Amino acid sequence: MKPIAPGTVIFHRYRGYGVLTAVNLLTGWVSARFGNEQRCLDLNLSTDEVQHADGEPILFRLSPPDRMPHGRLMEMVLKLHSAGYQRLYLYSWPKDAGMHWRWHLFTGCRTWLQRPWREGWYGSGADYIFNPVMGWGDLPGATADELIDALARFDPEGLANALGEDEEHAVWFRRICEAVLPDYMYSLEKRLNPDGSVSNVLPVYPLRQGVPDYDGPSLPCPPGWSKLHYVNPIPRHFCYF
Repeated sequence: MKPIAPGTVIFHRYRGYGVLTAVNLLTGWVSARFGNEQRCLDLNLSTDEVQHADGEPILFRLSPPDRMPHGRLMEMVLKLHSAGYQRLYLYSWPKDAGMHWRWHLFTGCRTWLQRPWREGWYGSGADYIFNPVMGWGDLPGATADELIDALARFDPEGLANALGEDEEHAVWFRRICEAVLPDYMYSLEKRLNPDGSVSNVLPVYPLRQGVPDYDGPSLPCPPGWSKLHYVNPIPRHFCYF
């Protein structure tokens, strides 16, 4: 099935041709505008018989979609590390309210707190559930190789900054990926031990619904993380995605 995103031209047997304005892959609902109509129409992909412009049916997937893009981003970073771009880092953390997740890719020096921000290299789960792309010209559900190709075309200068060695971090990241992928992600949020000290074990979360609780090995913090100064820790006992 071809991917869909806002801007995809569709066909509905009662409304004719239209354009998607919003897509929520977590629920299977989309919004579309048809012809000269001023208001958007909400459609359910499971029941409303929505089609692509060429007549191919658009069906809501039965398997749970990823709640967030971190799994695919981890696969992409792992491949780039193997290709010599070891100065590429992935920072992931929840928003303060715990409702959505953020991700940030950065290059150059491994500075976890003073991370350089580059347009297009960060995102939020609040946007991803309605428009499941990274923003590099990639398509929804793109593979790790396709994401690399899209990123290289979107910002070749930025990707060039990641070329170089950081073997210590690359080894840590590879072991993390081997432990959690393809069903889980790690988070760099602050966690406290029962005695009030900061935990040096990373929390792990499922990437989609229906995944059992993580029971793999404990994940150590990235190299250099324990030297950071922690302030105002925010303990959380649950998280909404």
